[in-house]
Order: sequence, then C-alpha cells, then structure tokens
Amino acid sequence: MANVRIPPVLRSQTGGQKDVEIEGGTAGEVLIRLADAYPAIKSHLFQDGDLQRYVNIYVNDQDIQYLQKLDTPVGAKDSVIILPAMAGGA
Repeated sequence: MANVRIPPVLRSQTGGQKDVEIEGGTAGEVLIRLADAYPAIKSHLFQDGDLQRYVNIYVNDQDIQYLQKLDTPVGAKDSVIILPAMAGGA
C-alpha cells in the first residue's frame, strides 16, 4: 500500500489522520480509493472526474504533472503527497 500524506487543511476530512495507507497502481487509483474511503475529501480532490486545478500531487517528491499525471505508477512502498496550492497575501 502507498502512504498518502494528508495536508493539514484536509485532515478534518480524514478524521484527523496525517497519513493514510491506500492501495493502488497509479496516482489516480490511489486518489480515487482515498476519496472512496473518505467521501468528504472527494470534492477537494476532483471536479467532474478531473483533478482539481489547485491541487498538486507528488509521488516520491516528484510532481505528477511532469510525469504521467494521474497515470503515474505508484508502488507499495511509494509516498503520495497531496499539496493544495496556496494563494493570497498582501
């Protein structure tokens, strides 16, 4: 199972868990199964079946946008990090 790191802003959607073990062969499968296990997180990750544009996903510290996007392979010992984009300031 891959280790999915949940950012602080989304931890209330996973019962406060910082890390969640999820099975899946690709980044997309892992995220879909995460959303199935924790339905409240789905709208934060997906919109109309696509990844939200303000959410960045990393597999082993590599941005999936520069790999195979949601088809990026994920192994049992891999780490998947969800990183919501930050904006704002003065």
